[in-house]
Amino acid sequence: MTCSKFVLPRSFYTRDTLTVARELLAKHLVRHVGESELVGRIVEVEAYGGADDPASHAYRGMTSRNQVMFGKGGFSYVYFTYGKHYCFNVTTEKEGVPGAVLLRALQPVSGIEMMQKNRERKGLRDLTNGPGKLTQAMSITKEQNGFDLTRSRELFVCKPRVKEDFEVVSARRVGIRVGVEKPWRFYIKNDRFVSRSPREVGDVDEDHHRDMQSSVGCEDG
Repeated sequence: MTCSKFVLPRSFYTRDTLTVARELLAKHLVRHVGESELVGRIVEVEAYGGADDPASHAYRGMTSRNQVMFGKGGFSYVYFTYGKHYCFNVTTEKEGVPGAVLLRALQPVSGIEMMQKNRERKGLRDLTNGPGKLTQAMSITKEQNGFDLTRSRELFVCKPRVKEDFEVVSARRVGIRVGVEKPWRFYIKNDRFVSRSPREVGDVDEDHHRDMQSSVGCEDG
């Protein structure tokens, strides 16, 4: 198992959504399907809030669809969008405070042959460089909605064994019509698996990030 001893604890998720979003970068998303293990390094995310964020599913309050966003952080929030693909989010904040982080892009790490089979394509860069692409590659559907990511053995996020230095870019979120002024999209600078190039969305550098621990914007297929 790639990093089962380093599964992110509840305390990682039950914090400010923007903090969790930034710190998810370079962590590994792990999915177990039967005897197979699929692993992707997180390279791009978007943060979504509650009443302060008109682009969020939680903006108008709790519904049967978004109720997991109002629970304690550390659960999966998966929904079907545009009638064609699923989007995978992790919930954040303490219970009663809605928040979630959409995973927009991964770097394939292991289980690549199965990812290619799931996506029906051979290219590596195009396997998981979009929210709908990564869920298809990782076999994530509505059946994985509401999983406790701190306890599940089927689906979880963990710290890699090796620490990284990287720069974080803060940008406008993709594919939304409201809340566009919020620079709540974060990605690893110059990573080739990011879904959108800087010139497409006018991105700016946020800061230099050192990993000291070894929605509605889900339109990209």
